[in-house]
Formats: sequence, structure tokens, C-alpha cells
Amino acid sequence: KIYVDLTNQMLYAYEGQNLVYSFLVSTGKWGRTPTGVFNIWGKFRYTKMSGGSTALHTYYYLPNVPYVMFFDNDQVAASRGFSLHGTYWHENFGHPMSHGCVNMKTSEAALIYEWSGPKIPDGKNTTRSTPENPGTQVVIYGKTPSS
Repeated sequence: KIYVDLTNQMLYAYEGQNLVYSFLVSTGKWGRTPTGVFNIWGKFRYTKMSGGSTALHTYYYLPNVPYVMFFDNDQVAASRGFSLHGTYWHENFGHPMSHGCVNMKTSEAALIYEWSGPKIPDGKNTTRSTPENPGTQVVIYGKTPSS
């Protein structure tokens, strides 16, 4: 399981009861990171992300976002685009900085990407979860600190 603690801006990855990774992250500042229990539905080695508002000065256009792990549940649709992913545009981990995603150091996102399910088939750069190759559970909790 992966746990994201919004209050402390931390990600914890567990195999059973054993903590295998813990990293500082940056969660939602311009948009709320959803709380709840999710599953990774798709993994993409690179993808473009864009959105926000030019009028509100929150617009972003980010080509080639690395190690993207999209998650969803029954209340938060996959089409909303929430994910864990690598971040090349800031180094301010431990502080809210995103539009709702969980920003990670790229090297740390790579570790979680390789470790988590669904597993990527050999020779492929993307995959989607299936009953035979399920996505890792992601539990997001806490309250994002004021910035």
C-alpha cells in the first residue's frame, strides 16, 4: 500500500507491515488533493499535463511529466487526472505546490513506479490495471497545510 499524508506532505510505501519507502512530496496548493482510498489504474512513463486558468494565473503546461501513476475510486473518476508523478519544475518538496496531484522527486517517483502495481510488461512504457495485474492501493489522508 501507498499512504499519502497531506498534513506532513509525506508518502509512505509498505509491503505488508514493512515500510519500504518514505519520501517528502508536494500536494495540492491550487487544487485540492482528494482524500480516500484509491487504486492505481494506469502507469505512463511520460505524459503531458496541462490545465488551470490563465485568468487566475494558475495555468500550467508540462510536457513529458515522468513516472505518472494515475489513481481513482468510485467518488473520484479517472478522468479527473489525479496521479503520483515525478516533478522537474520545482524542488520544494514538503510544501503544497500542485494542482491536486502528488508531486515527487523524479528519482523517487521512479522507485515507486517500478515497485507498484500494475506491473509494466517487458518492453512497454505504459500499462493499465486488470484483474490479473491490479493497481496498488493508495490511501490519502490528512489536511493540506495552508501555504
